Amino acid sequence: MERVMGGGMLQLFLASTGILLLYRILVRLRPGAALQDAVVVITGASSGLGKECARAFHAAGARLVLCGRDAGRLQQVVQELTASSTGSQRQTYTPSTVIFNLADTDTVDRAADEILKCFGQVDVLINNAGISYRGNILDTHLSVQRDVMETNYFGPIALTQALLPSMVHRRSGHIVVISSVQGKMAIPYRSAYAASKHATQAYFDCLRAEIERYGIPVTVISPGYIRTSLSVNAVTGDGSKYGVLDKTTAMGRDPRDVAQAVLKAVRQRSKDVVLAGPMPNLAIYLRTLWPALFFKLMSSRARKEQKPKAE
Repeated sequence: MERVMGGGMLQLFLASTGILLLYRILVRLRPGAALQDAVVVITGASSGLGKECARAFHAAGARLVLCGRDAGRLQQVVQELTASSTGSQRQTYTPSTVIFNLADTDTVDRAADEILKCFGQVDVLINNAGISYRGNILDTHLSVQRDVMETNYFGPIALTQALLPSMVHRRSGHIVVISSVQGKMAIPYRSAYAASKHATQAYFDCLRAEIERYGIPVTVISPGYIRTSLSVNAVTGDGSKYGVLDKTTAMGRDPRDVAQAVLKAVRQRSKDVVLAGPMPNLAIYLRTLWPALFFKLMSSRARKEQKPKAE
């Protein structure tokens, strides 16, 4: 190469290449570099993990579109985020809000149009909204199974498919879905929830493969228990609220930590992220590598519980 380019040119080439490499590393490490000014849509943003994701992405300089069913609660989140921006050295933006019920898929196309009108594009879609379930299959109405599937599966895929054409047209975007470790292995008395999360995992795995050619990454994030009101708001077999904060939920991960993990996954364009401890990870591997043992353990767990209760 030196004979072709000459010693001076070679040194210049190496120096410029080194500077370029250093620059790229610094850009990747600089907090929020990839998300400054990005348009980030978050469903279920009025509480729990969705609200903490709103805090994390707002602090990173993203232009937020917060989605949920309760206009008052969403506006409260907007006010909190706006107040938190005082004195910030980073450019931040007042979030926009779009009110709709994700379980009512007939309204999703209208909501998608409203979302696109906020900033003209979507750079990151975070499908976070969801509902949990506690119940014995023998005592669970089929309508409850359908309702959980509407919120956890059909709603997110309807919104994704409504916004996807605009991403494909721009050949830019990022789709994220908050699934669960129960989308990778099922436990007793969670049939509706686990089924909806298994379906979610399968759909977004297919989507990832199909749209990779457009440069649009798909990230599935599967947390274990998080300290939110998910179990309190869970539905039971007759459709009523469970109303109990499970011990496992109360001892779960801090939603702020999970939100930071979501932020990191978006920055790194991760494909599949499991945010759980050693036991859930072991269970996932057992389900795949030693299913007979896994099924025996789950049967034993079901007999011990007999009926759903605060764990």
